[in-house]
Amino acid sequence: MQQASTQPVDSCFGLDLGDLSSNHCLVDGQGQIVREGTVETTREALMQLFSAVPRSRVVMEATRNTHWVRQVLKAAGHEVIVANPRQLHLISKSLRKTDRNDARILARVGRLDLELLRPVHERSDLSMQVRLVMRSRTSLVRMRTKLINLVRGSVKVFGYRMPTCTAEHFHIKARLAMPAELRETLTPLLDTLEGFGEKIKAYDRQIAQLCEQFPQTKVFQQVRGVGPLVSLTFLMCVEDPRRFKDSRSVGVYIGLTPGSRQSGNSDPRMRITKQGDGELRALLVTAATHIMRRSAPDTDLKRYGRRIAQSGTPRDRGRAKIAVARKLAVLLHRLWLTGEVYEPLRSTAAAA
Repeated sequence: MQQASTQPVDSCFGLDLGDLSSNHCLVDGQGQIVREGTVETTREALMQLFSAVPRSRVVMEATRNTHWVRQVLKAAGHEVIVANPRQLHLISKSLRKTDRNDARILARVGRLDLELLRPVHERSDLSMQVRLVMRSRTSLVRMRTKLINLVRGSVKVFGYRMPTCTAEHFHIKARLAMPAELRETLTPLLDTLEGFGEKIKAYDRQIAQLCEQFPQTKVFQQVRGVGPLVSLTFLMCVEDPRRFKDSRSVGVYIGLTPGSRQSGNSDPRMRITKQGDGELRALLVTAATHIMRRSAPDTDLKRYGRRIAQSGTPRDRGRAKIAVARKLAVLLHRLWLTGEVYEPLRSTAAAA
């Protein structure tokens, strides 16, 4: 998953991005500071600064501004590395943390070894635009859930209960069951919920149309439990399946593998790292939940999860969902690379 050269460089910029201004520091091949200062975080100011200096490696942490800043710096002719902030403990745990020092650390570490930075994959404009559609839908779903919980909780305080139903039909059934003394106060919330439902359906239609443009999503949707939202999110997060050395690396990339803290004879069992894209990770776990349902068809994935969850404890059921989600990510990547037809019981048939 490398995205840049690992050869020594004659100069390296550290750029600590801020919303209004950013600190920069340039070091030479011996690690000596050549120049440092601040620059406005605008396209014009950054282009003016970096167009006036020789080609260098520029290192910055991943932030909200990273995507467009990277494009500006690459247009100015520089090699741009976006570091994973979770790996830079020299910055996050520093006792003398300032923007100026952060820029210096980025420059010095970037000059020495890129592997220490765990560079973040560069997403395309198309990927960012498609992901914005899916994130907008997710935000509306979360807001709808909060409003539904608010209505249910408010009614319960007065000794009433709202009927059990899906989120899509809640505003309809809630109007019929609403206590008269609360109707005037809570009706505007139900009106808002109705509007949310219509907007979420509009996003669903847009996502379905996007899936039609990317035939790879049809390959993913061969797997029961993987719908348009999961398949499109997976496609846009991975983008190029060949950037992984093998399919197992995808589970690591998404943060579905346990961490490690081995030292001497101590090797404790750790939780999953939760690195990578949180939205994709959550969607894969949701898909794994569907795969493991009793009503779901028999598959290798379901049998694998059942073996892990066979004790029936909540902890083991949770572990099973994570394990199935990880295997699902590996499976989707493999189907993408090979274009094979999905066989739900392929491993079972091979072992027979």
